[in-house]
Amino acid sequence: MLVDHAIWWHVYALGAVGAPVHQPDTPGQHHRLRALVDWLDYAIELGCSGLLLAPVFTSVSHGYDTLDHFSIDPRLGDDADFDHLMDEAGRRGMAVMLDGVFNHVAREHPQAAVLGAARSWEGHESLTELDHANPAVADLVVDVMLHWLRRGIAGWRLDVAYAVPAEFWRAVLPRVRAEFPDALFLGEVIHGDYDEILADTALDTLTQYELWKAIWSSLKDTNLWELAWALERHDTFSSTHVLQTFVGNHDVDRIASVVGDDGAAIAAGLLLTLPGMPSIYYGDEQGFRGTKAAGFTADDPMRPPLPDGGPGALLPIGAWLYRWHQDLIGLRRRHAWLTRAHVVVLDKTNETMHYACTGGAGERLDVEVVLAPAPSFRAQVEGGETLEWSPGR
Repeated sequence: MLVDHAIWWHVYALGAVGAPVHQPDTPGQHHRLRALVDWLDYAIELGCSGLLLAPVFTSVSHGYDTLDHFSIDPRLGDDADFDHLMDEAGRRGMAVMLDGVFNHVAREHPQAAVLGAARSWEGHESLTELDHANPAVADLVVDVMLHWLRRGIAGWRLDVAYAVPAEFWRAVLPRVRAEFPDALFLGEVIHGDYDEILADTALDTLTQYELWKAIWSSLKDTNLWELAWALERHDTFSSTHVLQTFVGNHDVDRIASVVGDDGAAIAAGLLLTLPGMPSIYYGDEQGFRGTKAAGFTADDPMRPPLPDGGPGALLPIGAWLYRWHQDLIGLRRRHAWLTRAHVVVLDKTNETMHYACTGGAGERLDVEVVLAPAPSFRAQVEGGETLEWSPGR
């Protein structure tokens, strides 16, 4: 199954390629999506095996206000540009997952009056909530999913899955799986009982926001007791499902902005030694900064353009963190059992933690985290290799 080996490089496409999000585009045909091809080898060298793309469909502004689920946003390019990206990813053995916004559409969507529930979503007047009791909405979502799966994608990240009725997913997903039984369906869920949600919706996996919050908060406040509590919950959830784990995405403050470079290194260590299906948000592996602003452009700082000229144009100051991610992902790939490991906290203080991950065939990885007085991270495979980090290493 894809969840057992995928490590995703998560890219907010409109931002990464420098497309205008809030202003009109310059005249002429644009093929910005092709710029991402220059970054595929970079992602593979990092250790990632999949590309998770934030919305690429025609929208009004930020991509989550969809106008047409069947066309590539003209700010990114056209079908030929998408096919080129898919071909290049496939040639490298990379899976591609698309972001599907099926909870709401732009107010200007041509079918909003027919498909919508005549109310805005969570107070966003520019977004019309879809009427999920309307069979036409289910038909549309099935058609959209099948259209892009037939174009070669491996699965869907389902935006705001927590706001869509569970019975809608139970009705839609079997129709899609009838043709694509191996397609992956990742639901965005902020909180709740993950096991119950997965059972109710028939989704494959969910976003592990509990673990994300515990990682950055524990590092920021020097309180590893919070992380220890979250790991107990994560272990329970991981006994039955592989959850999508992350320390950054397009909606949250950059991890290095919250906990600094040293904290970002430890966060990466935690992410890549714990059970789950990890994703790396583009630039986090280089220590990119970005925190939420205010107003309509609040998320822009977390969604910056990648430098023109490809990976060679990156500043060298983030190279050490990139190499640390490579080392961690390499360790994880050599010990793929970590995806479904059992994790137990053996010792903890505010500043230190020792946990062990174990596999069903007797495998074991011991991890020691130190936040103060001098930060460090150490992971040791029983009877095998050791991976260590401290500032300056």
